[in-house]
Amino acid sequence: MGLIRSWVESANGDTDFPLNNLPCGVFSTGDQEPRCGVAIGDFILDLTALEEEGILGFAEGPLFDVPFWNEVMEAGPAVWADLRARITALLAEGAAARPQVEPHLVPRAGAVLHMPFLVAEYTDFYAGRNHAFNVGTMFRGAENALPPNWLHIPIGYNGRASSVVVSGTEVRRPWGQVKSPEHELPAFQPSRRFDIELEMGAVVGQASRHGYPVTVAEADAMIFGYVLLNDWSARDIQAWEYQPLGPFQAKATATTISPWVVMKAALEPFRTSTPAREKVLLPYLAEPTPMLYDIALEVGLTPEGGEETVIARTNYAEMYYSAAQQLAHHTTSGCAMNVGDLLGSGTISGPEKDSRGSLLELSWGGKEPFAIKGGSRSFIEDNDTLVLRGAARGDGYRIGFGDCAGKVIPALANPYERN
Repeated sequence: MGLIRSWVESANGDTDFPLNNLPCGVFSTGDQEPRCGVAIGDFILDLTALEEEGILGFAEGPLFDVPFWNEVMEAGPAVWADLRARITALLAEGAAARPQVEPHLVPRAGAVLHMPFLVAEYTDFYAGRNHAFNVGTMFRGAENALPPNWLHIPIGYNGRASSVVVSGTEVRRPWGQVKSPEHELPAFQPSRRFDIELEMGAVVGQASRHGYPVTVAEADAMIFGYVLLNDWSARDIQAWEYQPLGPFQAKATATTISPWVVMKAALEPFRTSTPAREKVLLPYLAEPTPMLYDIALEVGLTPEGGEETVIARTNYAEMYYSAAQQLAHHTTSGCAMNVGDLLGSGTISGPEKDSRGSLLELSWGGKEPFAIKGGSRSFIEDNDTLVLRGAARGDGYRIGFGDCAGKVIPALANPYERN
């Protein structure tokens, strides 16, 4: 498929948001209440206004009378497909409805972007082979890098939905309990080894029934779309707390997502298979069709007052387990999934040093600082801004997610001092 041309000229050029994309977001301008829209070129199409004026209408009732996409997701895949088809027809080159639609285009440059959906629950996985091998090698040596279960099962943990924030939200350096090998007792202090993890997030658009696992194919059909996801991680806090139950406060500071949810339908041309496997998966995890996506990813780091350095480039296709496999496994116990659940892919690292998706890997645990413009880094310093970007590239167009950005601000002087 090539570029679908639109009467919105900026959608036909160098943009993350051609008519092929139509990602879902929530925006506001001035004193306006947040409302639902889709990105198209340099603009946002105000779907709330289109529904209010009767240009868009649905048998399921109003879907855009709330400032989040959960009601659309709950309406189901048939509505998702119908919505995309109708918006595409309204915006396509030569559309007769242009005079009615054009007044509801809002410049993206002047809009404030909000959380695009209400996060019901959040689960983060550890499903990138290169990342898992690198981290395991640092702590256990190459011969014991991967735990025995890793090649058979998507490893994950339940995170904090309350910590998920939209791109542009500042992230305060956390305090926590840490212990270095040379000290007998732990200390309570700001994290000195604050880090990112470059991930994709799958947004669950359909619930599953409690007590009934779903197949990989059913799980794929449940996914509404994808976001970029930065799983901020305090490595020093994590090192002390993670045994025996895994991450806890080290991962609870924030999880930043991109402001646009790219619907799964927009990514269909970019499907690809998971990598070749050393071990055959149990049948319930087998993929009936390719479930991963060819999405190029990068991470930029900008110190305060400085220039950005792209510190890593990789691809979502590096994942060992797809989101559909992760979601299917999540239900094996009978655990019910809800509309608005968010699944973090796990850190996406490639095989080369400059394709590692965390500073922990890039600096090899702080032992090998890497260069940035005007200096070097081992871990994130105060007032650094980290930006995740991603796009799938087609014939004459690309499907992008918008920036997933966060600036790290200094820790509180005393976290228990109340104003």
